[in-house]
Amino acid sequence: MANDAGVRRSSMREVARAAGVSVSTVANVLSRPAIVAPETRRRVEQAIRHMGYVRHGPARQLRGLPSPIVGSVILDLANPFFAELNRGIEDRLAEAGCLVLACSTDLQPAKERQVLDLLEEQAVRGVIIAPIGPDPAVLLEMSRRGTPVVLVDRPRDGLDLCAVGVDDVLGGRLAAEHLLSLGHRRIVYLGGTFETGTVIRRREGVRQAMRAAGLDPDDLLIDLRLPIHPPPLVEAAAAGVQQILAERPLPTAVLCLNDTAALGVLHGLGVAGVKVPQDISVVGYDNLAFAAGLAPALTTVNQPKYQLGRAAADLLLDEARPDHAHREIRFRPSLVIRASTAPPRRA
Repeated sequence: MANDAGVRRSSMREVARAAGVSVSTVANVLSRPAIVAPETRRRVEQAIRHMGYVRHGPARQLRGLPSPIVGSVILDLANPFFAELNRGIEDRLAEAGCLVLACSTDLQPAKERQVLDLLEEQAVRGVIIAPIGPDPAVLLEMSRRGTPVVLVDRPRDGLDLCAVGVDDVLGGRLAAEHLLSLGHRRIVYLGGTFETGTVIRRREGVRQAMRAAGLDPDDLLIDLRLPIHPPPLVEAAAAGVQQILAERPLPTAVLCLNDTAALGVLHGLGVAGVKVPQDISVVGYDNLAFAAGLAPALTTVNQPKYQLGRAAADLLLDEARPDHAHREIRFRPSLVIRASTAPPRRA
């Protein structure tokens, strides 16, 4: 068979003849290598390399075999949290012989819908998505039409889909309880003018912690929402420091929606001559790789980013099983205390 450039492709039948096996054995080596005896698999793989055999994707799908391509639809690949999450997806699916097509939606609903339509048109094996909004209608319809969908970084909430997430309410509560235990009472929660469910749930965790301590979050919690999307997030958070410093009485702590925003806050406070944690404590969320190397090192809430991605990929692969049942995997966050938090100077 020749491709569009006129170069002849080796066929699966020719590979089988060269390896001295059946065509079905070659197909198994390509699609289900674990069921083929090691010596036979080695002989077939050697023949594939020697003959330069390349699988033909459209023909594969015409034979009813699933596509090896999986769509990973996330908010922002430039965000280190999603980059590490996507690495977990990619590594796990590579083990299963799949290729990940990673797409950023940049918190734009129209772009998310366009990406999903294109992936479905390409008959991908499935989609792993960190959805922008709460409306799951498009995703449910996609699943009903035969394209498996797995939610990541979002709870299942009773949907007929698989989901992997972290208990964000607990994460917000852990961060707030730490600040309250140090004596902080007037706290800024730094969120955004456009927020995903993860950020909203973290805020609720903060409010829960304050109420449990006998405090009224409506009086003491400063809910500051910045235009932090689309990126750059660091610059927007740094600029937002002026709003924090304009509050009276001055807050003694800032709890940021993620570590990237906390990085911007630390920079903005430094430019303003405000010392951390002596004047204001700062807490992040995610425990990104750079958090421990900041000056001061950042107190933050740890999420198992890589494990989130691998778990989502596992659920997607499990969709192919005839006995598959939709389920949810939820991880617990943990608090990592570093040098950016301390008791406030004022009572």
